Amino acid sequence: MASGFGFSEDEDVFSAINVTPLVDVVLVLLIIFMITAPAIYQSAIKVQLPKAKSGEASEKPPMSFVISKEGTLTWNQEAVTWETLEQRLATEKERSLNKNDPQASQTMPVMISADEATPHGTVIRLMDLLKVAGITKFAISVQPGATSQPAK
Repeated sequence: MASGFGFSEDEDVFSAINVTPLVDVVLVLLIIFMITAPAIYQSAIKVQLPKAKSGEASEKPPMSFVISKEGTLTWNQEAVTWETLEQRLATEKERSLNKNDPQASQTMPVMISADEATPHGTVIRLMDLLKVAGITKFAISVQPGATSQPAK
């Protein structure tokens, strides 16, 4: 007796779970987490940036510094002391000179993000240390919007 669906009695029904779609979904989620993880870490440092109407968007530079209102310093999301910073900048300067390109460190842009309440002298201290190390291109992070009111 023939069945209406074209199956014969001696054919086995395939009843295993197909894991290919599951693997596809897991890989897509993994890629999404890998892309968004650096953005989450970047926003983990609590800094209230000053506001400026004339701020321009820029791409992420290879070196970034964050100064909190307490004066703690972070270099590429790694906490450093001012003394350690001087040593590391000297090492970076020697490394760029060893590459036989004296302009290498000068062309490397640096992003400085300082809290709105950070003393002006602290930012100048960082800029001075960078300039001594041969880095002359700086960008200061600001928050787009209306200009901040000075503290009274």
